[in-house]
Amino acid sequence: MQTATVAGLLAAVEDGQSGALWRLRGADRQLDANVVRHLPGAGGAEYTEDEVDVMMVVVSGTGILTLDGVQSHLSAGFLGLLPRGAARALLAGPQGLVVLTVHRKRRGMSIGPAAPAAPAAPSADTPPPSCALHVVCVRCHRHAIEVDARYCSGCGTPLPG
Repeated sequence: MQTATVAGLLAAVEDGQSGALWRLRGADRQLDANVVRHLPGAGGAEYTEDEVDVMMVVVSGTGILTLDGVQSHLSAGFLGLLPRGAARALLAGPQGLVVLTVHRKRRGMSIGPAAPAAPAAPSADTPPPSCALHVVCVRCHRHAIEVDARYCSGCGTPLPG
């Protein structure tokens, strides 16, 4: 059994820390769940989750959720379903925002090399990438570390480009 208290998670947070504070672990599970902290004013670009419906519960703070162009003001206790295929963006309010997200476990989330892509034409000016630190998650702002990362290792959001 995996348990935590939100008060305990928030008490252990360092100033300026954002991203996943807690997540379900273990390979043999059907669900993914994360408690994610967004710093005041933090928000990501609009994106569309094509694979899973996501249930979101606001644990603390305030913010604005834009779902398919419709804005909802968020505060503690807000509960909403973010259906797959819907464009969404989240903006944390002045107190920041802590949310619990729960969804069916995504397929293809294992860490490992992706299928080899067609090699790019070599260029004398551009060395081959050795990491993907330039790729940043639009949801939790975590940097990718794998060259071929497709999903954020912190919150599971599909990475840009």
